[in-house]
Amino acid sequence: MNYRETDPEFAERFEHFAFQEVVNEPGQQLDDATRHLAIIATLLGCQGMEEFRLALPRALDAGLSPVMVKEVIYQAVDYLGIGRVRPFLDITNEILSERGVKLPLEKQATTTMENRLERGAQTQVDIFGDGMKDAWKNGHINRWLAANCFGDYYTRTGLDLAQREMITFCFLAAQGGCEPQLIAHAGGNMNLGNDQAFLIKVVSQCLPYIGYPRSLNAINCIQKAAETRK
Repeated sequence: MNYRETDPEFAERFEHFAFQEVVNEPGQQLDDATRHLAIIATLLGCQGMEEFRLALPRALDAGLSPVMVKEVIYQAVDYLGIGRVRPFLDITNEILSERGVKLPLEKQATTTMENRLERGAQTQVDIFGDGMKDAWKNGHINRWLAANCFGDYYTRTGLDLAQREMITFCFLAAQGGCEPQLIAHAGGNMNLGNDQAFLIKVVSQCLPYIGYPRSLNAINCIQKAAETRK
């Protein structure tokens, strides 16, 4: 559908806002790779499948590698569930295949089934501090969180730890209703060098895709996380 023909007034204003005003806002700019990484994670979070289909080629053209894109998709499963992620994986495979990318991509795993819990628990400590050292012992869900979410995915190559925490922040901000986790991961981002100003830039660049209410909620969570660090 060509909205410039069917909805020209809307297309004019939305395209100006999303692709010019937001992108070029003084003090809120991100490099292209980081901006597109945040946007595709945000579209996963808000279930924007059709917009994702449009945004993914732009992200690849801007310099995101197929590996980086796949790593966003894989990690999203732990925060959104496979029921919401599978369609995005299918879209990604379709677009990559159309571009001549050979699948499967090169392996990125660094853990084994034997050491995933240990490595995952250490990754939690690396992000959130020593208080997480024995968190995995607090019931089976926390054990799964350490072994599966952090051991299976955060330890993979393709994205560094700061990038992984940023996309997690985007998953949570975009889906809404996860404010306690969003505050915690805003703090995790800050621990890895993604400071308050950076996270506000991320929210700003993703606002056209999730709207004002969830963006303002995310800003509030960033502020709460920053206050706990004072």
